[in-house]
Amino acid sequence: MPDAGGRADTMGRMSAAAPPSAPLSLYGEIARDDWSRLAAGMDQPLTESEVIKLRGIGDRLDLTEVREVYLPLSRLLSIYAKTTRRLGSEVSDFLGTPPDQAAERTTPFVVGVAGSVAVGKSTIARLLRELMSRWADTPRVELVTTDGFLYPNAELERRGLMERKGFPESYDRRGLVEFVTEVKSGADEVRAPFYSHMKYDIMPDAHVVVRRPDVVIVEGLNVLQPPPAPNDVAVSDLFDFSIYVDADAGHIEQWYIDRFLALREGAFANPASHFNVFAHLSDDEAIDTARGYWNDINLPNLVENVLPTRHRASLVLRKGADHSVESVLLRKL
Repeated sequence: MPDAGGRADTMGRMSAAAPPSAPLSLYGEIARDDWSRLAAGMDQPLTESEVIKLRGIGDRLDLTEVREVYLPLSRLLSIYAKTTRRLGSEVSDFLGTPPDQAAERTTPFVVGVAGSVAVGKSTIARLLRELMSRWADTPRVELVTTDGFLYPNAELERRGLMERKGFPESYDRRGLVEFVTEVKSGADEVRAPFYSHMKYDIMPDAHVVVRRPDVVIVEGLNVLQPPPAPNDVAVSDLFDFSIYVDADAGHIEQWYIDRFLALREGAFANPASHFNVFAHLSDDEAIDTARGYWNDINLPNLVENVLPTRHRASLVLRKGADHSVESVLLRKL
């Protein structure tokens, strides 16, 4: 059973210091102090109560982290979006496309956010949605998680994949690619399936609706996977920018266990929760259970599928033991 913390994500015992699949020379590394200076002169758009609502269980996001790390990142993404839109306009001019047709071809800027369970990528995706919407160039921002593209539990059972929920083969990859393709093509309205973490399954009568936004953030464990075959399209091929949230696996394991304990006292206690069976575990039993899922399921997925995609990101956020970002790696242009 993957990630009993309620997410179909994984991570394992592998240090972030291990070399990625491509040379780090592809990136320029920016220390936290240098990155935080980029926030000089930027207004803090969020209140403390708004930040508290955005952060996930166990995450220690605060106003300082928002101001010094994510405010500059949101501005960088807004600049990329504006520049990409301008490039599209210049290409249309070069091709002689009539202005009305050129306007119709304006498409959303798509950002992918990848990383481990419990590393904080969901919080980061929610935060970037709020921050980017405050910039004049990107007022309309939508967020879609790939959990909605997991196969329903009945289909996973049929395929013998329930114990591999969160692995690439447990997702409707084609459905996800088609969804992002429609969004990227500028469709007026695109619907994605809705996943309930309470029920641990797809809800057949609920959807996430995206209506021609300026930016779409696609968050999920496997969003940076390469195509499964040479002639296939990967969802990452449709991204304009991508982020990998990185940390030492020892730190993430502790965050994962801490989150499991917190959920045992919170969401797991709800009788309607799929994970209510864990609500009455003792501390020792809960820790052993969380560690078992981590080692038996999450580690293989990490080694086979997650960490090897890190080098495909446009930008890597490296976190320290306290969940704060210590450095930023930005792919060179």
